[in-house]
Amino acid sequence: MTRLIDGSLRLLVQGITGREASMVTRHMIDYGTQVVAGVTPGRGGQDVQNVPVFDTVHDAIEASQPNASLVSVPPSATLDAVSEAIANRIPLVLIATEGIPQHDVLQMLELADEAGTVIIGPNSVGVIRPSESVKIGAIGGENPERAFVPGRIGVMSRSGGMTAEIGLTLRQAGYGVSTAISVGGDALIGSTPATLLREFQEDTETDAVVLFGEPGTRFEEDVAHRIESGQFTKPLVALIAGEFTETLPEGTAFGHAAAIIEGDSGRPSKKRAALRQAGAQVADELDQIASLLG
Repeated sequence: MTRLIDGSLRLLVQGITGREASMVTRHMIDYGTQVVAGVTPGRGGQDVQNVPVFDTVHDAIEASQPNASLVSVPPSATLDAVSEAIANRIPLVLIATEGIPQHDVLQMLELADEAGTVIIGPNSVGVIRPSESVKIGAIGGENPERAFVPGRIGVMSRSGGMTAEIGLTLRQAGYGVSTAISVGGDALIGSTPATLLREFQEDTETDAVVLFGEPGTRFEEDVAHRIESGQFTKPLVALIAGEFTETLPEGTAFGHAAAIIEGDSGRPSKKRAALRQAGAQVADELDQIASLLG
């Protein structure tokens, strides 16, 4: 996972002068993250949490050499912010913003694919690597150590809250986390759970992965395919929530924007069956996760 986040991280925060971004910046710095610059057009020369603010990403790069960006700007401004980060060759962009128009998300994902930029999100609470005391985003809040302690279990979740809940469950059972990733709750995201399995497969500090899934999308079925095809060989434990939504009228939105069942697509029962068939362990409830890892 060091390709995504490690102690060498130098973080840029786009939209740093906003109230939420300013608070998250303080929490990241307190945890140990090197936040080296912020960008808010028209606010260059200011500072937030003792972090210098620049008008453009280009100016921030020249002054501070960031190698990742946290995007925390209004939905209408997100495409421009992400495009600017990609154009300036920032290799990792985590998008905290939710409610971005889908055509804007499609554009930024296409730009990222062409440039080789890794996108986490939109609608992600962040990524954390406890052994390095480094995080991007609001993940874990101001006291990340309550839920995330160093260990050898990777965590992926479409729910920001459940990312921390799984970390806490693992800690209480005597396990720790190598890297935890909130992939984002929207239907269109950059790095899906299936693509992120490659990072955990290659990470020598990860022995197993816990995945939290929800109704909607084919993300979990794609994970099952990766396991079946031999592209991921470490143990995987999955908890898929929301099976009761299968009794609701088709197309009912539940929770995240992507949590919609249409036909057979996105049904939790189908996800569970596919994962079990692929060889993954599937927990019926949160408290079973630790026993399935043992």
